[in-house]
Amino acid sequence: MNEPVKTQRTLTGTVVSNKMDKTIAVLVERSVKHPLYEKYVRKSSKVLAHDENNECREGDVVVIESSRPISKRKAWRLHKIVERAHEV
Repeated sequence: MNEPVKTQRTLTGTVVSNKMDKTIAVLVERSVKHPLYEKYVRKSSKVLAHDENNECREGDVVVIESSRPISKRKAWRLHKIVERAHEV
């Protein structure tokens, strides 16, 4: 029997905190249509992701993928950095 290939779920967001060791906080925004007024509203959620090499900085745009639970709140890991934050 051929087993179905599972695709990893990915999200794109902005790093809002990298103060933890090997962990980043990523803000993921999405647009949702309001059921009554039919206006698109921006919703956001903050998820923790595993950053093994501590290579992300605040403001980076990253792609994270789902993984096994690493800690109580951390079940995502860094897949790639799309865009680096501009240095001031």
